[in-house]
Amino acid sequence: MTMQKHTLALVTEDNDKYLSLLKQRQLPDLEICSKGHAASIVLAAPPKLADSLDCYPKVQWIQSTYAGVDAILEKASAPRFQLTNVKGIFGQQISEYVLGHTINHYRHFALYKQQQTNRDWQQHHYQSLNGKRMAIFGTGAIGSHLANVVKALGMIPIGINRTGIPPRQSAFAETYHINEVNTLLASVDIIVSTLPNTRATHGIFNRELFAHCRGVLFFNVGRGATVDTPSLLTALEAGQIDHAFLDVFINEPISQECPYWHHSQVTVTPHIAALSFPEQVVDIFAENYLRWRDGFQLQNLVDFNKGY
Repeated sequence: MTMQKHTLALVTEDNDKYLSLLKQRQLPDLEICSKGHAASIVLAAPPKLADSLDCYPKVQWIQSTYAGVDAILEKASAPRFQLTNVKGIFGQQISEYVLGHTINHYRHFALYKQQQTNRDWQQHHYQSLNGKRMAIFGTGAIGSHLANVVKALGMIPIGINRTGIPPRQSAFAETYHINEVNTLLASVDIIVSTLPNTRATHGIFNRELFAHCRGVLFFNVGRGATVDTPSLLTALEAGQIDHAFLDVFINEPISQECPYWHHSQVTVTPHIAALSFPEQVVDIFAENYLRWRDGFQLQNLVDFNKGY
């Protein structure tokens, strides 16, 4: 029996690297093409593909190289293809980002480095992570991995999601419905958002939510649109937030006039908390492709209605 040939187009930041990795895999019945109109499958970074979707009229399946796919969803309200993203590869990197900044903050490492340049021997009181309560918005793969990591360091991970039900075999000490969160926030030390950008999460971190906080550290490693910027700035001035660590923004790159740049209580990073390593993405794509080729349902399917 002759198997159907499938044609793949690459629309990534590093097509040469992906091409090399895919050639090494020698995936059966897969041809890589340079012309989009012939492609039945597209492996793509969503921002690079979004404005050229019409150039791929035969596409049946798009495999995103990112976890976030909102750039494609905004352009494909009536989908004519299946869309999958990458999951399970970002939890470690996100955990390193959050813990690296958290430890640096509580242990004053940046301050000691500054003192060293001045030959200044001065000790400062610091806080241990043990017993710190971390509210993690989003209990999916990233949030659950972070919960496991911080629990191992003696912290108390608290999950917040749309159901109030913890994931199976998760490390969350407590789990709350998103509508219950206001009563919780006064007792937490750190807030981490891993939320996607959906209609339900847009601007969820607003003045009302921050008003319940008491000098927390705030991390946004999810999506920029979940945070209302004026509300965050007000919360910083009011002491509701001690410091904000922001890796994602509504517009990227942020403008030169953005107040975040020079705010002493804000740390800006250029969307690097977790990068898509091509080797890991190709592992996910290869497994999914073999399922697709053999007629099985794709893994990590995105629900166009939910937005993730």
